[in-house]
Amino acid sequence: MAPTLLLYTRTADYRHDSIPAAVAAVRALGRFTVEHTEDPAALEQPLDGYAAVVFLSTSGEVLTPAGRARLARHLDAGGGFAGVHAAACTEYGWPYYGGLLGARFARHPAYQPGRALVADPGHPATRHLPAAWDFTDEWYDFDAPVRGGARVLLRADESSYEGGGMGADHPLAWCRERGADGGRVFYTALGHAESAYRDPDFLAHLDGGLSWAAGLM
Repeated sequence: MAPTLLLYTRTADYRHDSIPAAVAAVRALGRFTVEHTEDPAALEQPLDGYAAVVFLSTSGEVLTPAGRARLARHLDAGGGFAGVHAAACTEYGWPYYGGLLGARFARHPAYQPGRALVADPGHPATRHLPAAWDFTDEWYDFDAPVRGGARVLLRADESSYEGGGMGADHPLAWCRERGADGGRVFYTALGHAESAYRDPDFLAHLDGGLSWAAGLM
């Protein structure tokens, strides 16, 4: 039986037009049973049946206090978590979430072509990619280099686009394991536009990251 993802796309701030295409793309990967919701009450219920909880282009404060408590208990007990794109613009008022991701969105330049550099070619999210991957996105800057013992998978080549603000140490995708009972966390900053969810390389990147977070790889 396919593992189940809880795919959460609630927005309380900026809403990406790409969300419907992104949800359809995750379903079309065919690796998971996908339960999609924007109802915060879904995060207040037992989460034991999910291989991973996925925040896909969420924004703002999207959880109730009960949902925060339930999600933290689930993840601390070994549940998987994945964040896509604007998941880094989410729950600024909850310090636990910032620690979970390891970095928070700070700003981005204009949507434009650029280049991602593979920092770790051995991960399922990157093993299919060329060492230098040309892509078009928003090239998020973060508040600091990623923390919490993260394994950086992709970095931005700021020489390939205009407006980068982090220099050579500019993570775009990363993962980490949270200890014996802490589960796995994967995050990618990419995935702004609907076109990303038709791009074979991005879809393989997403598939590898979600599969890893869910414990399949």
